Formats: sequence, C-alpha cells, structure tokens
Amino acid sequence: MNPPADPASGKVANALRGVPSVDELLGRPAIVEAAKGAGRTLVTSVIREVLAGERRSLKEEPGGVDIPKIEERIRAGIQKALAPSLRRVINATGVVLHTNLGRAPLSAAALEHLVAISGRYSNLEYDIPSRARGKRDVHTAQLLADSVGAEAAIVVNNNAAAVFLVLNALASGAEVVVSRGELIEIGDGFRIPDIMAASGAVLREVGTTNRTLIADYERAINERTRLLLRVHPSNFRITGFTARPSLEEIVDLGRRSKIPVYEDLGSGCIADLAAAGVNEPVARESFIAGVGVISFSGDKLLGGPQAGIIAGKKEIVERIRRNPLFRALRVDKLTIGALEMTLQAYRRGALDEIPALRMIRASAEEIANRAHALAGKLRPSLSKDVEIEIIEGKSVIGGGSTPDQSLPTHLIALKSRRRSAEEIESRLREPASGIPIIARIEEDRLVIDLRTVFADEEVALANSLLAAMG
Repeated sequence: MNPPADPASGKVANALRGVPSVDELLGRPAIVEAAKGAGRTLVTSVIREVLAGERRSLKEEPGGVDIPKIEERIRAGIQKALAPSLRRVINATGVVLHTNLGRAPLSAAALEHLVAISGRYSNLEYDIPSRARGKRDVHTAQLLADSVGAEAAIVVNNNAAAVFLVLNALASGAEVVVSRGELIEIGDGFRIPDIMAASGAVLREVGTTNRTLIADYERAINERTRLLLRVHPSNFRITGFTARPSLEEIVDLGRRSKIPVYEDLGSGCIADLAAAGVNEPVARESFIAGVGVISFSGDKLLGGPQAGIIAGKKEIVERIRRNPLFRALRVDKLTIGALEMTLQAYRRGALDEIPALRMIRASAEEIANRAHALAGKLRPSLSKDVEIEIIEGKSVIGGGSTPDQSLPTHLIALKSRRRSAEEIESRLREPASGIPIIARIEEDRLVIDLRTVFADEEVALANSLLAAMG
C-alpha cells in the first residue's frame, strides 16, 4: 500500500510548473529589449541565475509565479553584470592618501593628457625627429632627475617593485646592511625582509629595534657587502630611548668603504610641506647628503599615479636599468603620461594643481569656511530631529605617510534622533542612486571632512546627505 501523498510536495510541484523556461523569457519583449545592449550569452546566464533563485524560493514557500517581478530581477541582474566594479566615490573621511580609495587623485592636466594619449596612438617608444625607436624613459627621466636633484631616474610599477629591483640589481647573492629598527612592513603584508629575500640579497641586520649606531654598520661590513640600506620609517615611529645614525654618517661610511648607500624614502616628498605642518624628508636632501640611489612611491606625497621611482647617480641607475627584471616591472603609457604631467606641475611651481598637495596645504580656516557654507545650505532642508554643527577636528595624510602627524580641520557633524550614525553612514555608502560617499563616525555622530571633498562634489554630497537623513 502506497503512503498518502504529501500535500506540501504537491504544492511545490505545482508552483515549480509555473516557472517559465529560459527560451520563453528570452522571447518576452522586455527581455528582448534588454538583450540589445547586453548580448544573448550574458542575458541567458542572468536568466538562469534568476530562475534558480525563483525555484529555491518556491521550494521554501510555494506560491504563484510573478512573471513581471522575474523580468525586473533579470533587468536588474543585467545592469549589475554590466556595471563597472571599479567606480567613483566621494571621499569625505579627511584621509588625503586613502589607500582603500585609490590614494592620490590625478590632476586635471594629467587626466586631459591621458585622454589624448590613450585614445589614440602616441610616441611612447618612437623618436619623432630621428624616425627611430626610442625609449619610454625619456618622457619622465629628466623631469624626475631635475625634481629630486639626481643624475638619472627610471620608473617601475610601485615602490615595492623599486626596492626589489634595486636590491636584485645591486646586491643579489651578496649582503645588504640595514638597521633592525628599519625592517618595516610597508602594507598589505609586504615586509622589507621578505622583499630582500625574494630579491636574492642577503639581509645583514645590525643594532637593535630601538637603537642602532654607526659603529654597528661599520662592524657588519665585509667583502660580501654591496649596499648600505637606510629605510625611512614613513608609516611608524619609535620614540623614547632611541638612537639612529644620521644619513650623513652612513654616507661617510659608505664613501670610506666604497659601498653605495641606498635610501628607501617610501612616501616620496618632493616639495617642502613644512609650512603645511608636514615634517617629511625632501628627496633632494638625500642627494645633497651624498646618497647613491633612492626610491619612493609616485602616488603618495608626490601626488601622481601609482609608480616606483628610482633615482640616483647615473652609473648606478643605468646598472639597475640593464637588469632583465626592469622590463618585467616597467610602467605603461598611462602611468608615464600621468607622471609626466604631475612633474610638469612641480616644474612650474603649480603645486595647487596637484589635488593631494592642494588638500594637504588647505588651511583649517579655508575648510571651516566651506563647512559653514555647506551647513548653511543644508539646515533649511533638514528635519527638526537632525542636529548639525561645525566642530574642530583632525585630518590625516594617510597612505603610510606621516603616522604621528595630523592636519587641523573643521568637520560637519550630524546627529539624528530618528536614524543612528551607522544607518546614515550605510545609506551614504550604498545609496539607491548616485555616487557612494565614504564618511566617518565619531562619538555617535556622522562627520564630514571637506578637506578631501572636491568643490564640485559638494552639491552631490549635500543631496546625498539630505536623502540619507530623510
């Protein structure tokens, strides 16, 4: 005798029979229209995914099949599949070189130049006067050398690559002397000792974490020593009972020992930013001290694209350039174009054309004026349960730069009795439409730092704030 039929399973079976087929949906007018700009392959894949979800839902809760809703899910799925993953956001955090948000924004001149050289052909490796093959280095080499006071310069894809290439070219299979206090992690798990090991150079640690003397370097030098390495601690500080040889002492030791000095500057400050309250070594000072070669990032305090800059004495840089790995680590025309225009701004002394430098150099008073103006525009449209005020605060440079330094600023602080700061932040970050806005939460209030908000973004920011508070 067969067991009685399960009524629930019968409901599920009936519900599943109502699910349309892939071919049926592909023939519906709305889907046909959506497929015109997406292609049949993508649309078919989205339909299958939507139908699989529909079947799962019906098995959990049997019911009727809503074809219009299925079509809407398919259209939404197509839009999501075609939307770029990398998208623009508004940075309202006050972190100028925000690594998660792309670090340094490019200048208007750099963007215009990129459009010109990337949408058409360019003379990337073509010498126009001689009608012969050229080198892509020429577009940035002299600009870089002039900017830092070096004899020669080359570019690779980031500073980790620059450190790797310098060590591999100058000290593979030999020893590099470095202080224990400078064996840093430069971000995302990349550590100087690991990079050195991968380069083939042998690490010769001297001193202790907090105290290293020039005598420690001197005792470590032997017939296998090829470099004296100095690493600028751009992303941390050690204070208290500390000692570190001056750069001049290390250079003097290198000169007496006939061993070149390599300095990894990390953040790569070209312009003196002391007037803005930023205390970072300027690259030119390394060569004044007599360093043989330096490296630093292009997208930090330089304010340009992601790149690793290697500059120094001509003989040393040429030796590095001849290394076979240089070709593997070289940059493309987009990086070269953006870097060239950034360096041209330095050459003209137009530092405010470089967005990151403009933001760093902006005074607290300037930001306060912008904050009061924007708050004044917001107040009439905010509901009575929203408090808005301008408070003093701190911006940071970020990107592993100036870890113990901050910039005075003024923040727009908002608090709602109806929505939590977390909810408002979430609504700004994932809006129903418009540009995502990344903000901060402090003391249960949403805070906006206009230091990192472009002036032409303020209208969009105000509209998004009103929508998020509503």
